[in-house]
Amino acid sequence: MSLLPFEAALERLLAGASAIQRTESLPLRQASGRILAADLPALRTHPPFNSSAMDGYALRAEDAKAGKILQIAGVSAAGGAQLPELPQGQCIRIFTGAPVPQAADTVLIQENTELLQEQNAIRVVASAEPNQNIRPTGGDFAKGQRLLMAGNRLSAGAIALAASGGHDQLTVLAKPVVAILATGDELVQPGGITSASQIIASNSYGIAALVEANGGTVLDLGICGDTLEAAGDKIDLAILNKADILVTIGGASVGDRDLVAPALQSRGVVLDFWKIAMRPGKPFMAGSRGAMRCLGLPGNPASAMVTATVFLRPLLRRMAGLPLQPLQAGKLAKDVGQGGLRAEFMRARLLEPQDGGPPLVEPLARQDSSLLSIYAAANALLLRPVNAPPGKADDNCLFFHLD
Repeated sequence: MSLLPFEAALERLLAGASAIQRTESLPLRQASGRILAADLPALRTHPPFNSSAMDGYALRAEDAKAGKILQIAGVSAAGGAQLPELPQGQCIRIFTGAPVPQAADTVLIQENTELLQEQNAIRVVASAEPNQNIRPTGGDFAKGQRLLMAGNRLSAGAIALAASGGHDQLTVLAKPVVAILATGDELVQPGGITSASQIIASNSYGIAALVEANGGTVLDLGICGDTLEAAGDKIDLAILNKADILVTIGGASVGDRDLVAPALQSRGVVLDFWKIAMRPGKPFMAGSRGAMRCLGLPGNPASAMVTATVFLRPLLRRMAGLPLQPLQAGKLAKDVGQGGLRAEFMRARLLEPQDGGPPLVEPLARQDSSLLSIYAAANALLLRPVNAPPGKADDNCLFFHLD
């Protein structure tokens, strides 16, 4: 297979991908950040009664004339057991959020009154107009009204609105299940090093963090050795557990011990493409088995994380019902060299511009794909297109934000 431009690879990867349709019901406190599966109607009207917007006195507007003295006939407080009646020519002491007596058509704020304590009365200092300082019944929403649309990502405000509408459970899209498999005889889990030739399977943890930050849930398949049988057994677990995406790490090159491709194919995976015109990440592969998407990431740490950002992240977000995170516009913070025959994603830091313009993108000095410390220090990937001319400080550029 010839090298495929990363743009074409991403387009092919996302073609036909859509939000999964499995749903689950969650308590409100667990639904933050999730994607609403269906339109949400109000189960009640809010406010359910005319309520006061201010502390003051509820009365008839015809009585709210400057200089008039009104007896206080009772008190209306939020949550009060019984709403007092409003006799003609009198007023009701009222607090913010409390129901307005039926006969009252205005609320006079307390700053516009003088309390005559010994007489249990007030003197009107400034007049009030009808409907002043009253929140009408259903002024926020009415029973049956659509509160939130399907596909809405549930923010703090959306959760509060759902609660106000009478919901204690919400039906949301289930998170895509991403199975993660690290391959290599040399790999061990953190804390498992027993010889100098072993390497910690750090990529799995980085990929898992990326998955969870972008709407997915992780099925950890652990580590498998460099045999077709071992890899096949792990792939079987992904199939058995109905993973939506299978991500393999390592074993994606063409060496004698790189068995991921034949292992996938032995389990019915059809490879769509293999090898991308990008660096790092040339050995990236993608395919599918039925509804399960399969991504093969390179084993070098930065290569794995870069290809996960460029390919896995948008695929996962599409399947989770989340908006994609496209390339952003920035300015180079310093000169960079000419682009090569493959698009390059340079690990970079974003700097605040002094003029309030787009962010400045500063590539880090060392770009070796084996260096996790450099990747961890980055918060952006600077794209250097194929055969791009040398870049000067303040030239326009494109970059991906890192999670």
